[in-house]
Amino acid sequence: MRKISMLALVCLLAVSLGVSCKAKTKPTPPPSPQAQEQPVVEQVKEAVPAESAPLSEEELFLKKTLDEINKERVLKMVRFDYDKYYIRDEAKLTLEDNAAWLKKFTTAKILIEGHCDERGTEEYNLALGEKRAKSTMEYLLSLGIPAERMRIISYGKSQPLDMAHDETAWANNRRAQFLVIEK
Repeated sequence: MRKISMLALVCLLAVSLGVSCKAKTKPTPPPSPQAQEQPVVEQVKEAVPAESAPLSEEELFLKKTLDEINKERVLKMVRFDYDKYYIRDEAKLTLEDNAAWLKKFTTAKILIEGHCDERGTEEYNLALGEKRAKSTMEYLLSLGIPAERMRIISYGKSQPLDMAHDETAWANNRRAQFLVIEK
């Protein structure tokens, strides 16, 4: 019985000591409305990632692969008359558009491919394809595109777009087309 009395006394003492300590500590005042909002805003900022600004045209361009850029055919091909390599009037408009694109993306480098139709010898068509690529390059130079951003190659009649053997197919195959080779 003595042990139980002693245990009860210790428990009573502990409870009264706890109550008296609690009574002596001041309750903390409720935080002001501004203080309550501050952590919530910070928590929201941490929880929701900041929206990044939309990518610029140049950033989008740089993210694409060369294959993606070339599949989009951002640079349009130009056509030539039979046995000719001068730039036609409608081709000038196309080349002006191509030059504007090249001026916008100043790091891009291109390959200008000269092509011919199937008529004529391989040697003749390789020479004519080179003249077509050169005249295209010279026109782009006149529009302000630096020579170091352009290379040329002639494929002659080896890479036709249209495999038919008629005037329509031949007209389609007489062309200079562009390949972006560096960005």
